[in-house]
Amino acid sequence: MSGRGKQPDAAGLLDEALVRAVHRTGASGGSVYLLDQEEQTLVTAVMCGGPAEVTEPWWRLAVSRQSPAPQAVREDRLVWVGSQEDMARQYPRGAATFPHRTTMACTPLRGVHRCWGALSLSWHVGRSSRITRRERGQILFSARRIARVLDEAGDRPEIPDRPRVVPVHLAAAEPVQPALAAADLVERLPEGVLAMDRTGRVTFVSNTAVDLLGRTHEQLLGRVLWEAVPWLGTGACMETYRAAWFSGEPVACTAERPPGRWLDIRLYPDAGGISVLIAPSRTADAAQRRPVGAAAESAAAAGRIHQLMHLAAALTETVSVQDVVDLIEELVLPTFGADGLIMATAEAGRLVSIGSLGYDPALIDQLEGLPMDADTTPVGHALATGAPSFFANRAELSHGYPDTPQLSDKQAWAFLPLITSGRPIGCCVLAYSRPHDFSVDERATLTPLASLIAQALDRARLYDAKHNLAHALQKRLLPRALPTVAGLNVAARYLPTSHGLDIGGDFYDLVRLTDTTVAAVIGDVQGHDVTAAALMGQVRTVIHSHATSGAGAYPDEVLGRTNRDLTDMDPGRFITCLYAHLDLASRRITLASAGHPPPLLHRPGHRAGTVDVDPGPPLGIGFDAPYEVTTLSVPAGAVLALYTDGLVETSGTDIDETTADIARALADASGLPLHHVIDSLVQHACPTGQHADDIALLLLQPTA
Repeated sequence: MSGRGKQPDAAGLLDEALVRAVHRTGASGGSVYLLDQEEQTLVTAVMCGGPAEVTEPWWRLAVSRQSPAPQAVREDRLVWVGSQEDMARQYPRGAATFPHRTTMACTPLRGVHRCWGALSLSWHVGRSSRITRRERGQILFSARRIARVLDEAGDRPEIPDRPRVVPVHLAAAEPVQPALAAADLVERLPEGVLAMDRTGRVTFVSNTAVDLLGRTHEQLLGRVLWEAVPWLGTGACMETYRAAWFSGEPVACTAERPPGRWLDIRLYPDAGGISVLIAPSRTADAAQRRPVGAAAESAAAAGRIHQLMHLAAALTETVSVQDVVDLIEELVLPTFGADGLIMATAEAGRLVSIGSLGYDPALIDQLEGLPMDADTTPVGHALATGAPSFFANRAELSHGYPDTPQLSDKQAWAFLPLITSGRPIGCCVLAYSRPHDFSVDERATLTPLASLIAQALDRARLYDAKHNLAHALQKRLLPRALPTVAGLNVAARYLPTSHGLDIGGDFYDLVRLTDTTVAAVIGDVQGHDVTAAALMGQVRTVIHSHATSGAGAYPDEVLGRTNRDLTDMDPGRFITCLYAHLDLASRRITLASAGHPPPLLHRPGHRAGTVDVDPGPPLGIGFDAPYEVTTLSVPAGAVLALYTDGLVETSGTDIDETTADIARALADASGLPLHHVIDSLVQHACPTGQHADDIALLLLQPTA
């Protein structure tokens, strides 16, 4: 047998690369996010430097979310958050769910052909809030190393449901004192002492701590603390653990050991883990002089506030109705332990389902047909009275609403009316497969949460209505299909911006002039709104009119006449345009530009590059100047790419370098069918599917 150990698999290599990144950068912890392309979500695959539960609210992050890791992937750059103040300034919504003092860096994991995800690193309080050039280099080197591991693994890595936690192995800087002497010293202390490693597992516990926690040594050692002692896993305690792990500073909390015994818990984090001191609460006498429930209510209230802040901040990031439904599935159901969901809106006296989970679709169709009479259904009662209803079991539901048919195997329900501005807009139903007693805390949290959901849903419905109107307008203004021309292959794409109304002023067109000549047009109207789309339709119509009126063979005349017409219209916005006249018989192209990016050309056997076109002024600004023309020959098989600036403009990147990169991608795709070529260019420019500007792309290829 070989003396070599077993070679690590892809997961092992990824774990090792993350640990090396943490050591190299001096970080206190780190995570590797994998990009789920289908759901456009970053999912934590592996982490080190802390327990998985500490980062549970951030296991899954939508790429569109305004937080460091998604921004790093969207903008393909390193994102640095030097302090809590930076977090609040750059990500005000995210700061509400991450109120911890720490320093953070996130950078994309850029592979050879794709973005795999992101690397996130964090440092304890005490380091400088500024990043040095050397530190930046170390972070980027670590990200490249992790991306190389993913590249070499070949297959797409599995997206996990729960992150894998790996330990950070740190050698002791100095010899430790004899274990027995140290343990003897600890046992003489009046406080209980407990130690956790960086994964949250208990590595040492004193006899006093065992007595105070009401557990045995065997029940504690080697287990995650809040799993061994569930009442130490409440919202308030868990937030204290997060503060200790992320900031590296001492923190304290008070926890109730049921029934009614209060303990002061102090946490002292360091590079190896967390040391915990446990003592009877100094406010125990005060707690005993008032009802036990009053002290418990204070701690429970802190947990409710944290839950509501987290969920409210997440709801503010939703845009569409589907975003709201997805967020409830992702966050609300796990938070309250539910396994079924029905989201419905009230329209014309009937319920219309907008989302469900844990129910057969055929059953949802039946539910939509039920009457909304307040006397017969809990949904009708919730909408009529605005009051939520909670049923711990099927018997309670049958007693209150005997005429409600049994349509599913669910055993407990929460019916939450969605009320905004005093009017009901729908109902959210949380369902459980087993009987479930709704605690006072759950009811006190779900009731205001329903109001937050209603506001987000109302806002999302308005957005969807505007979006659908804008999208329908733009679809009508862009050509449904390009004409078929003998001797010419054509492919076109339009990608709306990833943010806002998904609408803009980019456009393209192909105009048949004669049997052997065509005009190709691409342009960009400033803005991303309905006005930009409407103006784009006017510009396209004016150009089409001049091209077919006899001036089409002269690009400078077409642009000149269009400029005069638009100047008379006073559009109030910049409009760039590139006009190309193609003579397929002689295989010559004549170009003129109104301030538009130059096209790319790839001739078979040659390097791809930009065409040198002298740009004139943008259209409609009132500046009457001649437009210079450029004529060149285009052999059969050559590809001319006309595009808008959204394809090549990336924040923090030189546009000349980006354009050259797209030109190389055009050459690399040579020989593929034209629709594959255009897909390749789009994927190369937007590997994550996220882009800050809309993109129009038109490819032309003369054939033999």
